[in-house]
Amino acid sequence: MNNLDLGIDIGGTFTDIMLMDLEGGERLKHKVLTTPRQPDLAVVEGVRELLARTGVDPHRIRRVIHGTTLVTNAIIERRGARTALVTSAGFRDILEIAREFRYDIYDLNQELPTPLVPRYLRREVKERVAPGGRVISPLDETAVRTVARELAAEGVEATAVCLLHSFERPEHEARLRDVLEEELPGHTVALSSEVVPELGEYERMSTTVANAYVQGLVRSYLGRLAASLKEMGIPGRLFLMLSDGGICTVDTASRFPIRLIESGPAGGAMAATWIGDAAQRQDIVAFDMGGTTAKTCIVAKGTPLIAKRFEAARVYRFKRGSGLPLKIPVIDMVEIGAGGGSIARVDDMGVLRVGPQSSSSEPGPACYGRGGEDPTVTDADLLLGYLDPAYFLGGEMALDVEAARRAISEKIAKPLGLDVIHAAWGIHETVNESMASSASVHALERGESLAHYAMVAFGGAGPVHAYQVARKLKVAEIICPPAAGVLSAFGLLAAPVSFQFSRSRPVPLPGADAVEIGAIFDHMEEEGRALLAEAGVALDAVTFARTCAVRYVGQGYDVEVPVRPGKVDEETMRLLRASFEQRYLELYGRTVSEAAVLAVTWRVTASGPAPAAVQHGVVQVADTARLFAQREIYVPEEDGMRMCPVYRREDLLPGATFNGPAVVEEKESTIILSGEGRATVDGDGNVVVRLVGGGAV
Repeated sequence: MNNLDLGIDIGGTFTDIMLMDLEGGERLKHKVLTTPRQPDLAVVEGVRELLARTGVDPHRIRRVIHGTTLVTNAIIERRGARTALVTSAGFRDILEIAREFRYDIYDLNQELPTPLVPRYLRREVKERVAPGGRVISPLDETAVRTVARELAAEGVEATAVCLLHSFERPEHEARLRDVLEEELPGHTVALSSEVVPELGEYERMSTTVANAYVQGLVRSYLGRLAASLKEMGIPGRLFLMLSDGGICTVDTASRFPIRLIESGPAGGAMAATWIGDAAQRQDIVAFDMGGTTAKTCIVAKGTPLIAKRFEAARVYRFKRGSGLPLKIPVIDMVEIGAGGGSIARVDDMGVLRVGPQSSSSEPGPACYGRGGEDPTVTDADLLLGYLDPAYFLGGEMALDVEAARRAISEKIAKPLGLDVIHAAWGIHETVNESMASSASVHALERGESLAHYAMVAFGGAGPVHAYQVARKLKVAEIICPPAAGVLSAFGLLAAPVSFQFSRSRPVPLPGADAVEIGAIFDHMEEEGRALLAEAGVALDAVTFARTCAVRYVGQGYDVEVPVRPGKVDEETMRLLRASFEQRYLELYGRTVSEAAVLAVTWRVTASGPAPAAVQHGVVQVADTARLFAQREIYVPEEDGMRMCPVYRREDLLPGATFNGPAVVEEKESTIILSGEGRATVDGDGNVVVRLVGGGAV
């Protein structure tokens, strides 16, 4: 194996590591328990173990791509820097006024997210820029120096700067940074005109504050990690996965760490996209279920759907509106607290609940034997026969069946008056229903129907639950790729170097100045070329995708539509309006022909070439699957345990077929066909399951 790439994905329970020869397609993988208090410890341990086990020379590793939960965890746990905010006079309280929106209209005591910057560390300076960029009042530099000295006295480590309308005229923010750095050498300063130069004062301020809050922590972490990799003899350059599925350099990640907040989950979506492309499936629903959460993402026409907003540190993790808003590009996915470590309980009304609380890796499910006593999804799957207690992680981690039985019996079965097996099935089915419902609503909200989609199932628990989730969604085909348990780490290796740039410049359609808009696109594309050149992408290999956020005048939300490449002219603007009305019709079933249209934010995504999907080729062909063993699993159609065939993944050659109910085991994951279905192994080693009746229940 030459020209190796190393992918490292830190999850809530496990840290996944993969070495891959992208040209030859060979993969080496490893999985270790995450160390939440210092996540780089698990990374270093896992990489050392993988290199030692495989005998690979670390000098062959040319790139290291990392997906991390560091930013998310730092904001949730409030472990960032002591941060201040400097803003225009009169706008100090935007972080608390927010949108004056109640995310739960029936909760009279609803809790709002606490701002990352307390009020006493927010400072105002005299300056004012009008909409359109006209300067009303120049920046008062004397006041800025006074503010800098006050912040120094408060022991502030980082400062977010967010001035009114700075996305149209950034000079005041740039000068303010110069003064702060003169007065506070080595101080971290984040400017809203660089972090998110877009319309929307509250979201822009919240995003800039969050960026400043975690910037020092991320810079320190990446420095330690890079040093550790170098000590291991790995010469390859370190890259980071962005939340929108691209990868960037350490320098870019250190400047804009808030772009990493969905770093790990994005890797899974990119892997599913790659798998779908290799299998010639353009429309897929990616189903990623790990130890802590389950996530679904829609990939339409070969491209994951992208959202422009995200919420961090929600007061109620799965209640929209209860978190800190971030205006960044992220792969659009829905997440629920339904991972293998999700804790099951019976509530005060006698109803079975699963999640969102998780046993995580410390102490883990009861069956892990690490001190956990609460029943979890993994404990239920074990009792249902879906997991082999002697072959979990390929036999490296034995599971305690009796501990799982005690936990479910005492805390679930007895309170509900059920036997242990039906209590375990209740846990399993509860999370299946939650995941299917969330995925269905997610698709409907985006104007998509999943009837013709294929499901790509991955994560340690994804293939265990995919069959029943697919039935509920009426999805007819499930693709279970090899190494599904570490597929997010593989997704890091399949992503291109890319970065999205944006700038708000509200203009009417028609009536926009095409020359001005063309200059905005040219400037962003020039930034993209420079950024990708730093990452080693050849200039002639850089491609650009242009989009624009458009709305009807008076609306508060936008519709993202493509902008054709090339010179911007009046025809470009006419086509933009037509594209907006077509997309609006697709989403909402109507247009408002008499309403004026406003183009708000212009965006450019600069990308390098993505690694080509490697076709492994069929070396050996089989028409039957080699049986490894048999064991009892729960089959819901028969309402009981049934002896079923068990296959080992490494024994399944391309062309092999088998029928469900059945089990397919590999080191990091298990495929469960808990009902009728026809499975075939394709030329890339994917187990492709066709559900009887097209997935209909």
